[in-house]
Amino acid sequence: MRLLKEPLLHFLLLGAGLFAWYSVRAPEVPAQDASPQIVIDAQDVDRLIVQYRATWRRPPTVAELEVMIDGLAREEVLVREAREMGLDVGDSVIRGRLTQKMDFLTTSVAQSMEPEDAVLQEHLETNADRFRTDGRIAFEQVYLGTAPDEAATKQILAHLEAGKPSDSLGQPTLLPPDLPPSARTAIDATFGSRFFEQLQGLPVGAWQGPVISGYGSHLVRVTAREEARLPTVDEIREAVLFDWRRVMSETLTEAQYEQLAAQYEITRPDLSEWADQVLQ
Repeated sequence: MRLLKEPLLHFLLLGAGLFAWYSVRAPEVPAQDASPQIVIDAQDVDRLIVQYRATWRRPPTVAELEVMIDGLAREEVLVREAREMGLDVGDSVIRGRLTQKMDFLTTSVAQSMEPEDAVLQEHLETNADRFRTDGRIAFEQVYLGTAPDEAATKQILAHLEAGKPSDSLGQPTLLPPDLPPSARTAIDATFGSRFFEQLQGLPVGAWQGPVISGYGSHLVRVTAREEARLPTVDEIREAVLFDWRRVMSETLTEAQYEQLAAQYEITRPDLSEWADQVLQ
């Protein structure tokens, strides 16, 4: 891992600051919730009001706020008693939720960053396969049916080459007589898998065929072809930014974990004792 790379170093410092800020702002909980006192303070009330507004798009009434405060007090009583009984120990749901919260602290750092254009350009070029657009092909087609007669096909082809309108030839079909420049997914979804692949080998401007689709045979004229290309940052800025933040979130989360794990001495079991219970 390139921990010394400048942007990541900045993220690590921000992440450390975020953990420090959270540890200061987070409410103190006495060890094992030893205090018999439960205090619902102004910060709790503000949080309840914000949550209610976000859900119902209006502030709560006094009665509704009283119900929410009662619910918060009930929750705290039951949580404390559950901890006292050790019900939280070994609970995978609770442990998973706490893990998610820790990951969120680091992820939120990357999600808030606004990288310079040069950083996005480097990310685009490094991960070109993620952003390269498929080639696009526009074409006309005449449907010949599932088992076209060779002589009839040659006759139709001669008419097309002589300039006769394509919509007056061939067999009736619900397939479109032509498509504008379209990507592989759109063409294959309409004509069947590998139809796009066959079109790639055809010249532009001349009637060719038969070309086989999922429905039968066709005569095809490719009218335009756009090659696959890598868009510029300006064309797909939001997609590149989203992907860059995703990568930075994963990188920062792992780096933050390594920093935290270094504070512990982790003893791992010798798995040879379970050799007969696991796959080799």
